[in-house]
Amino acid sequence: MLKLFRGLKPYAALIACVLVLVFVSTMTDLELPDLMSEIVNTGIVQGDIPYILGRGGIMLLVALLGTGCTILTSYLTAKIGMGFSRDLRQKVFTKVESFSLAEVNEFGTASLITRTTNDINQVQLVVIMMMRMMLSAPLMIVGALIRAVNKDIELSKVIFVVIPIIILTIIIIARFTMPMFKKMQKRIDRLNLVVRENLTGIRVIRVFNKVSQEQERFNEASLEVSRIATIANRLMGALMPLMMLILNLSIIAVIWFGGIRIDSGDLMVGDLMAFIQYLTQIMFSLLMLTMMFVLIPRAQASAVRINEVLEMDPSIVSPTHAKQPQLKGYVEFKNVSFGYEGAEEYAISNISFSACPGEITAIIGGTGSGKSSILNMIPRFYDAAEGEVLVDGIDVRQMNDEELRSKIGYVPQKAMLFTGTIRDNILYGKEDATDEEICHALDIAQATDFVSKMKEGIESQISQGGTNVSGGQKQRLSIARAVVRKPEIYLFDDSFSALDFKTDAKLREALREETKNSTVIIVAQRVSTVMDATRILVMDEGRIVGMGTHEELLKTNEIYQQIVESQLKKGEEE
Repeated sequence: MLKLFRGLKPYAALIACVLVLVFVSTMTDLELPDLMSEIVNTGIVQGDIPYILGRGGIMLLVALLGTGCTILTSYLTAKIGMGFSRDLRQKVFTKVESFSLAEVNEFGTASLITRTTNDINQVQLVVIMMMRMMLSAPLMIVGALIRAVNKDIELSKVIFVVIPIIILTIIIIARFTMPMFKKMQKRIDRLNLVVRENLTGIRVIRVFNKVSQEQERFNEASLEVSRIATIANRLMGALMPLMMLILNLSIIAVIWFGGIRIDSGDLMVGDLMAFIQYLTQIMFSLLMLTMMFVLIPRAQASAVRINEVLEMDPSIVSPTHAKQPQLKGYVEFKNVSFGYEGAEEYAISNISFSACPGEITAIIGGTGSGKSSILNMIPRFYDAAEGEVLVDGIDVRQMNDEELRSKIGYVPQKAMLFTGTIRDNILYGKEDATDEEICHALDIAQATDFVSKMKEGIESQISQGGTNVSGGQKQRLSIARAVVRKPEIYLFDDSFSALDFKTDAKLREALREETKNSTVIIVAQRVSTVMDATRILVMDEGRIVGMGTHEELLKTNEIYQQIVESQLKKGEEE
C-alpha cells in the first residue's frame, strides 16, 4: 500500500494543513478535561460562580475552535481522498489501455473492472480514515497519557496495563482476517464475472430457458462472497465488544482506586474526573485505531491487486526510436509462428505471404484454423513468437504503435459500437471527418438506406453495445468507421458474415473502387466473399495449405474444393 501512497505527493500542501488542523483539534480536546478539573476543584468546591463562568466561557471557545478544525479537516481529507482515488483510477485505466490482449486475458475483464472500481474505493476509504484517525489517534493517546500521568502517576498504572492487552488483541484478530479479505476480493471478481456474463448474454440465456440455472450460478457466487465476508466481519466485529469491555473494566478500576486515593487525600475529585476523561480519550483513540485495523486488511488486499496491474510490464511495447517506413501499405509475413498464453501448440505456424496496395488478399479456412490470429498480428494486438510481421518494410515491433495503427482501418469479427450517435461512432475512424466524408463512408458501407430512415439520421443514438440496431447494421457501421479513415491497409475480420448475399456483393463492389490504392486483407467464411480476391490463403490447423486465385485453388487444392462444394451449388464455382 505504501507504493500507492506515493500518489499523495501532489497533495502535500493540503496534507500539511490537515496535520496542523488535526494537531489543533487534538490539543483542544486534551485541554477540555483540564478546564473541567479546574472548574470542579476551584469553582464548585469553593462556590466561586464568576470563576465557573469564566472557565466555562474558555471551555466553550476551546470547544468551538476544535469543532471548526474538525469540520475543516473533514472537508480537506475528503478532497485529498477523492483526488487521490481519481488519479489512481486514471493510472490504472491508462495502464490497462497499454496492455496487449495477452495481459487483458491474463487478468480477465471482470477482475480489471473490480480493480478499477471496488479495490480503489477500498484504498480511498483508508486514505480518508487515516488522515482523520491515524493522525489524531496517536496524538490523542500520547497527549492524554502524559496528562493522565501528570494528574496521578499511581492511577496511570491501570492504563499501562490495558494498552498492551488491546494491542495484542488487535494483532491476533487482524492476522486471521487479512487472508479472508484477500479471498473476498477474488470472490467479488467471480461475482462480477457472473453478472457481466448474464447481462451481455441475456438473450441467449432466455432463448435457451437458462434463467433459473443462471440465477443459481449467481446465488452461488453471491453466497460465497457473503460467507467469507461474514467470517471476516465476525472476527473484526469481536473487536468492538472486547474494546468496550476493557474500557468499562478500566473505568471501574480507576474509580475504585481513585476513590481510595481521594479518601486518603492524595487526589482531588476534579482530577479524578479529568483522569477518567483522559482514560476515555485514550480508549476511544484506540477504538479509532481498531476501526482502521478493520479497514486496513481489506485495503491492503486491494492495494496488492492494484499494484499487480500497475507493475505489469506489457508484452507489447512501442519502441522509443521507431524506424520510419519507406513503403506505403505493404504487408509481409516471414515465417511467422504464434501461440496463445497457456496453449500447448502454436495457433499459427510458419506463415509467409505478402500483400501489396491495390491487391485483395483473402484468408479462408475452418473454425480455429488461425485466420483471425494472422489478422490480429498486423495491428500488433499480439507479437510473433517466431518470424517477422512487416508493415511498409519494417518489423511492427520496431514501429511506433500509434503510427502503425494510424495506417490501418480495422473491422473486428464482432462488430463493436459505442454509446453515442452514429456520427460519434464514425468519427472514431477520423476525428475531423466532415459530414460529406461521413455520408460517403456510409454509402460505401451500404448503410445510407437504414440510417436515412432513422428519425435523426447520423445524429441518431446508438445504445450501449449497439443493441438498438441489427447485427448487419452494426457490421456496416463498423465498416463505415474504417472507410472514413482512408487507411493504407484495410483489415476485415469476417466482417460480412451478417450481411445477405445481395448487400455483401454491393458492398464489396463499392469497396473495390474505394480501396484500389490500399492493401486489403479479408478473413471470411463465405467463398462468395473471397472469389474475386487477388490472392486467397487457405488455412488448416494453423498452416497455409494453399495459396492462389479462386480458379487456381479449385484445380489444385483439395481443402478449398471441399469448402466450395459445401457452400456453392455445382456450376456456381465456374
